[in-house]
Amino acid sequence: MKRGGSDEAKRRAGESAVEAVEDGTVVGLGTGSTTAHAIRALGEAVENGLDVEGIPTSYQSRELAREVGIPLTTLDDATPDIAIDGADQAAEGDLIKGGGAAHAREKLVDAAADRFLVVVDDSKLADALSVPVPVELLPDARTTVADRVRDLGGDPALRAAERKDGPVVTDNGNLVLDCDFGEIGDPAELAATLSTVPGVVDHGLFVGLADEIHVGSADGVTVRRPES
Repeated sequence: MKRGGSDEAKRRAGESAVEAVEDGTVVGLGTGSTTAHAIRALGEAVENGLDVEGIPTSYQSRELAREVGIPLTTLDDATPDIAIDGADQAAEGDLIKGGGAAHAREKLVDAAADRFLVVVDDSKLADALSVPVPVELLPDARTTVADRVRDLGGDPALRAAERKDGPVVTDNGNLVLDCDFGEIGDPAELAATLSTVPGVVDHGLFVGLADEIHVGSADGVTVRRPES
């Protein structure tokens, strides 16, 4: 898998997805550097008269949406017509997400949307999912969840904060284990199994949710539509 996609490729992917947003749409606003380009593009469209509301998936996406002038709502008050979100890796229609530790809220919004548009640069494409799977868990469940991940053939690592001592704490007040399973032969089976582990809030395997994948590159944007 190629890594380190360019900011220009990310911008192209984000702006491509925003072209699908129509007047009166409720938009799920994902988290991450590529989705940030989509949020900025959507804010520019709002400034030019587009009537939309956004449902943010994290503190970061909420603050950026406010900064660029997107009116906000919640899942309690509206159902998203479209969700725009990034991915850490994409293989066909399956994704690994959670690099920003927002995957639990992202999955809520992305799954609720009528259409889920994924925005990535071409460095995120792979033949099979293989990057570590983020697993959000209750703090008291750290040891038992890690043991279960090892039983499943994974190598769990507690995600550490970068600019302070201690672990990353999600917007929900939980911890994140990054679980390396190597190449994942059956993402659906692993996703279902992880979801049953006591203490797991959610995991970063998004299986069969994507309706479109907007892939930015140095040459432009390709829109892929996974087989349902």
